[in-house]
Amino acid sequence: MALQKITRRTLLKNSTVLAGSAAFSGTAASAILTPPSTEGPFYPKESMRTADIDNDLVKVTGMVEKAGGEIFILKGRILSKDGSPRAGHRVEIWQCDVNGRYLHTGDKRDIPYDTGFQGFGHDITDDAGNYRFRTIKPTRYPGRTPHIHVKVCEGERELLTTQLYIAGEADNASDGIFQRLSNEQAKSVSMVITALDNSLEAQVDLII
Repeated sequence: MALQKITRRTLLKNSTVLAGSAAFSGTAASAILTPPSTEGPFYPKESMRTADIDNDLVKVTGMVEKAGGEIFILKGRILSKDGSPRAGHRVEIWQCDVNGRYLHTGDKRDIPYDTGFQGFGHDITDDAGNYRFRTIKPTRYPGRTPHIHVKVCEGERELLTTQLYIAGEADNASDGIFQRLSNEQAKSVSMVITALDNSLEAQVDLII
């Protein structure tokens, strides 16, 4: 799996380079639209969701225990093809819990669901198009490589449904949905998970 150790010294050292490249971010982002993907069978309907559907999926309101699994931050921006930010858009994510079970009545396997895991959440992009989730590093579901489902909406209009994958995950090579992507498309929906100050983070910009 692609796990990079990043220290604050490294970040400071690279800050000049990052600042210089920022001016080109819009051009780079517009190179490819985020590829759509199947919604899958386990998109939780409103009646299946917990009352808590915020952007922190590892702590459910009213529950004492937190979610099992490796906690990490998924963040990024929602952008137009020309690199301009898309503000006020609803970003939804859903994924299986640490046991590999979805928060969905259709997942009838005889394994317990982690009630400390929200399973579904949403965020609203700010003026710069930023979104942010606190969730768990995706785990395996039978027949699939670890992944996170994402949906982006503008009001009631659905703009994008896709899936995000772990960069360098060995199971990607045998995942039928991942293998349909071109190399460029796969890179655009791959999460490079980094370690920073004892936390895990991944940033993925979605171009719509």
